[in-house]
Amino acid sequence: MNTGGDDIVQFDNVGLRYGTGKEVLSDVSFTLYPGSFYFLTGASGAGKTSLLKLLYLAQRPSRGMIRMFGTDVITLSRERLPAFRRRLGVVFQDFRLVPHLSAYDNVALPLRVAGVSEHDLAKPVADMLEWVGLADRAEARPATLSGGEQQRVAIARAVIGRPDMLVADEPTGNVDPDMALKLLRLFEALNRLGTTVVVATHDLHLLRKVPESLIMRLDKGRLADPTGALRYPPRRQAATS
Repeated sequence: MNTGGDDIVQFDNVGLRYGTGKEVLSDVSFTLYPGSFYFLTGASGAGKTSLLKLLYLAQRPSRGMIRMFGTDVITLSRERLPAFRRRLGVVFQDFRLVPHLSAYDNVALPLRVAGVSEHDLAKPVADMLEWVGLADRAEARPATLSGGEQQRVAIARAVIGRPDMLVADEPTGNVDPDMALKLLRLFEALNRLGTTVVVATHDLHLLRKVPESLIMRLDKGRLADPTGALRYPPRRQAATS
């Protein structure tokens, strides 16, 4: 999953405004390194969701430069966007599962869209459902699943394609503390496999659960840097370079 470069994402003086309103993000600059685990924090309205939209290519900035996997994504053609998006996994706070599909079919969806045959996707999907503890719920529709189960299906769907980067927007916001910790352990396991993980959260207790994590904090659309993660490569990344 390593892209072969020193960074996976680079923002340089990025600003974002919606319509003619004032900027919701201003002069945001940072670098994300392959295989690292980041928490994105900040008060409600600080701009976390807007920043994540830029990260998973659902929004283009109003100004500044964004490079991803060594490519300027602002000028990226529409034809090349799908290939880039397949390198990203996204977990939404509201799950966004397809209601008429089973858990199995929701998880299989990205592989089917990518053209993987039913024969070739059967084992990866079954393995992924087992990994998130839902092997016995494969045929269940989202409406019959608990909030924690739906979130685990959403995580399985996001990571079935082994993305280079996983972006999660308040993934523990709708579950109890025990389930929140279980979800966090799934993200850690994925991170150990080499995926860069970015988790937006308002739950500051979670930050202490991942000792090697790096913290980015938004304050009124500007990025603070409590851990120095934006200036220097993570220690474990530096040690292998």
